[in-house]
Amino acid sequence: MIPNYWQEFLKYLRSTDFSKAMVLTVAIGSPVGIFIWLGNFEIGTVLAMGALLSSPSDIPGSFRHRNIGVIIAASLAGIVSVIMAYASAYLWLVLPLLGLLMFGIAYLAVYGFRASLVAFAGLFAIVLSFANISTEILPWERGLLITGGGLWYLLLSNLWTSINPKHHTEQLLAECLELTAKYLKTRAHLLTETAEREKLQKELFLLQSDLNEKHESLRNLLITARRASGNSNYARKRLLIFIELVDILELAMANPVDYKKMDEVLGEDRELLERFKKLIKKIAFQLDEISVIIEKKKESSTKEIREYLRGIEENFKEVRMLISSENTEKAFLLQNLFDYLEKQGQKINTIVRVLHNLDTREPGLLKNKEVSQFITPQDYDPKLLVENFNFGSPIFKHSLRLAIVVLIGFSIGLYFSFENAYWIILTIVVIMRPNYGLTKDRSKQRIVGTLIGAVIALGIVFVIKNQVVYGILGLFSLTLAFSLLQRNYRTAAVFITLSIIFIYSLLKSDVFNVIQFRVIDTILGAGLAALGNLLLWPAWESQHIKSVIKESISANKKYLEEIDNFYHEKGTLPTSYKLSRKKAFLEMGNLSASFQRMTQEPKFKQKELGQLYKIVGLNQTFLSALASLGTFIQNHKTTAASKNFEIFVSHICTNLENAKKGLEDTQELKDLDPARTEKAASALLKTYKKLLAERENQLKEEPENDQRDVQLRLQEAQLVSSQVQWLLEISENLQKTIAKTKFS
Repeated sequence: MIPNYWQEFLKYLRSTDFSKAMVLTVAIGSPVGIFIWLGNFEIGTVLAMGALLSSPSDIPGSFRHRNIGVIIAASLAGIVSVIMAYASAYLWLVLPLLGLLMFGIAYLAVYGFRASLVAFAGLFAIVLSFANISTEILPWERGLLITGGGLWYLLLSNLWTSINPKHHTEQLLAECLELTAKYLKTRAHLLTETAEREKLQKELFLLQSDLNEKHESLRNLLITARRASGNSNYARKRLLIFIELVDILELAMANPVDYKKMDEVLGEDRELLERFKKLIKKIAFQLDEISVIIEKKKESSTKEIREYLRGIEENFKEVRMLISSENTEKAFLLQNLFDYLEKQGQKINTIVRVLHNLDTREPGLLKNKEVSQFITPQDYDPKLLVENFNFGSPIFKHSLRLAIVVLIGFSIGLYFSFENAYWIILTIVVIMRPNYGLTKDRSKQRIVGTLIGAVIALGIVFVIKNQVVYGILGLFSLTLAFSLLQRNYRTAAVFITLSIIFIYSLLKSDVFNVIQFRVIDTILGAGLAALGNLLLWPAWESQHIKSVIKESISANKKYLEEIDNFYHEKGTLPTSYKLSRKKAFLEMGNLSASFQRMTQEPKFKQKELGQLYKIVGLNQTFLSALASLGTFIQNHKTTAASKNFEIFVSHICTNLENAKKGLEDTQELKDLDPARTEKAASALLKTYKKLLAERENQLKEEPENDQRDVQLRLQEAQLVSSQVQWLLEISENLQKTIAKTKFS
């Protein structure tokens, strides 16, 4: 049995982060080595700098977008380097130019994530222009070499991608499977660990946010790859697996919904819930196993998975026998939970069949021309620059804040004549983020990582006095630093510090002095970044969490309307339904992430945190109840929707509209007719009791006959009536909670 830590290490070595770091290390090391051999170290260094500056913009996407992004990043870095090189002779020009360039380049982030990384290349180039690495190369030559270094990195990156084109897709899909398994395990614990439910619910918020990001990345990657490769078997299989994963998440959210009610109904009888918990964990374990198979590309290793699938089926048989045949609320609650879990088992089986070419169906997602609606396009209209040029835009405030803090850091370095003072502004550029919480967190991690790296470097330098060893350790540390940036920033900071110290030790004999200034500059830069976010137009989550809540409520309302329409019309699940479901999940993830960021902010800005947590929880519960209702209607033959059902839906939608208006500080709320809803609830209960009586009569008169039809109608009546009443209760609580909350 391989130890877990060793498995994690092997997994890390197989990761795209590590392979990308290796490509970057080669792109940096090769020109330096070649030009040292040719006797021109400076040219190799500038080419290596160009590769380093361009690499952050190399993120997953279409071949065209990736290449354009890196080319623009390389060109921007080259142009900025030329400008700063010519301006450096005039101090009166450097300061205003530094501020303007910092603001202007950072402001490009209004065009999305890829644009922000392209902008980072320009910001990084500004910082490194103060390093004065080359003294004999002319500014325009330096700019061309930096651009050339970026293109050299792009060439190597494309070469690696052509050798291993499926690597990133496999990695992302495996991570999504693993994260989904973790989500299922957490929900399994919610069944029985009543005292830990609040803590587990918070974990679910974070997991759902991570899953939404993974789903969005996979959706864009797989659909783009599908378009590029046509009807390839690989693209079809991966897209089918992704579709099943989205369905698994929806099913997971639908089970169970009302924990309080479940506790009341089951009382002290916890044996069945323990069995259900065990069953969910078995299903989650299968997802973990499949993720390993995909990551390691061991498509033929299926014996264990098939054995576990058979084990799951045996568990299903045991649970099915334990569920009472009585027509009680307890029996129906357990039956509904059982049905959903059985569906999860079927989803796992479908994924296994897809992996082994036993499922030849075509993804329904690609049968229509509306597939582009599932990809979130990036708008590159120049009007965005004008629209965001105000203090209402977080990017505008961040860009202005960054420019001011960089100018302060640069001025401090000049005034006190710090050695390598550009390390101060480098730290600011790397750490500073639009929101305070993330900036504070990265500042702490950077300082701790730098201190640890400095201590390790001191120990090594004190013991070893060999330049060759320093060079090897510097290159090794650089590779690890690049590969860990997205995984563990603190550890990455340790290796960044080590690589810088070892590289400088090759250039300067006084290594201890380098370590000293590295620590001082990092602490100063991190402190300025955190202070800047605190004092200069801070973007507190409390200032715009209302709009995030509103978007989540609107998305839930649209999802409910689509479920209502499908209940009436049935047939093939429409694209509008899938889009509304996607939107509801994404907005819920955004709300969870926004609340999480708020908890990282200063205590004096965490007003009404308890109320906001309640609002987030109610939105999450509402979405889970919607998923439960929608999944049941999709997977069961149902009767025609009644007028009473419509009354409930109308009332729920009105409550949601009133909740949104409560966020807008308006008193113009829509009137409700509680008596009409009570009458509808009474009618639904009457229908349920009528079916219950019919079922009992049939059991008495014809006990040997199959009563499946009446049983299904009874199950539908019980679930639909309980779910709409539950949704109504949640919507009412949401409206009341929002009304009581004082948003800052």
